[in-house]
Amino acid sequence: MAVIVVIVCAIFGILMVGLSVRANARFQHEETLPLQWLISRSQPLSKTVIRSGPRVFVLSLVPGLAICTLVLIAIGASTLTPRPGQEGMLLPFVLFIGGVFVAVYVLHLWLIEQTLRQNRG
Repeated sequence: MAVIVVIVCAIFGILMVGLSVRANARFQHEETLPLQWLISRSQPLSKTVIRSGPRVFVLSLVPGLAICTLVLIAIGASTLTPRPGQEGMLLPFVLFIGGVFVAVYVLHLWLIEQTLRQNRG
């Protein structure tokens, strides 16, 4: 089971890096990209950017966090013993966590695209 978890973690890591490389090619004309937007009760999805950063940093932050988390999960799967009755929960957990990271990163890239499109037009 640990080998399957390591393979799944590697697949999610490669997917995140692939999304980042594709986004880097798409945003190559931008020097800085939005990193954080204003969130308030009156404006849940505000268009106000409160933090920006260099393109490479912004595009590598979420994949870097995801890869670090998935590596820790893979190490834990290889070295730790699950509690009785929880043996079959590891793979669904890894799929859920990897899927959440991919979904959040796709949302982040979509928000960057929308913000840049509004600033241009």
